[in-house]
Amino acid sequence: MYKRSKMEFALRVAALTAAALLTGCASGVDDELNRYITEVKSRSGGRIEPLPQIRPYETFSYTADRVRSPFQPDRPDSPAAIAGPKPVKDRGKEYLEQFPLDTLAMVGTLQNEGRTFGLVQTQDGMVHRVTSGNYVGQNDGQIVDITGASISLEELVPDGIGGFYKRSAEIGLSD
Repeated sequence: MYKRSKMEFALRVAALTAAALLTGCASGVDDELNRYITEVKSRSGGRIEPLPQIRPYETFSYTADRVRSPFQPDRPDSPAAIAGPKPVKDRGKEYLEQFPLDTLAMVGTLQNEGRTFGLVQTQDGMVHRVTSGNYVGQNDGQIVDITGASISLEELVPDGIGGFYKRSAEIGLSD
């Protein structure tokens, strides 16, 4: 019995020691938290700034609805489109008008009865005879002069606002 009471006593002491250690650990965390809460509550409250004044929305009336939009091209009947050069509409297209100018090459000239003809080769190797007044290229290019070194022409290029302008071009003699 004596041994039993010593054993019970030792277990009680160990349990009390463990409980004391655990309560000591827990009380430190709570004390620190309680101090922080007390500190925050003791601070003086700051002044909250008032909300900014909201101004009423001012409406805008767009009055340029009768003016041409800068994002749309001029109408086809505008003075810019009427005054400049135009392609001939009822003219039948010639064979060499289906090719871009950079795919055509001048390979020589011919003279017959006082007229000079240019010889133009397409990419497929076919050679065609042209003279002044013939149309060549995809921009209504009309041949204006043929020399031994080049074929000069004038193209009608769209100006982007409904009209056209003339641009000079050449097909040079290839080596």
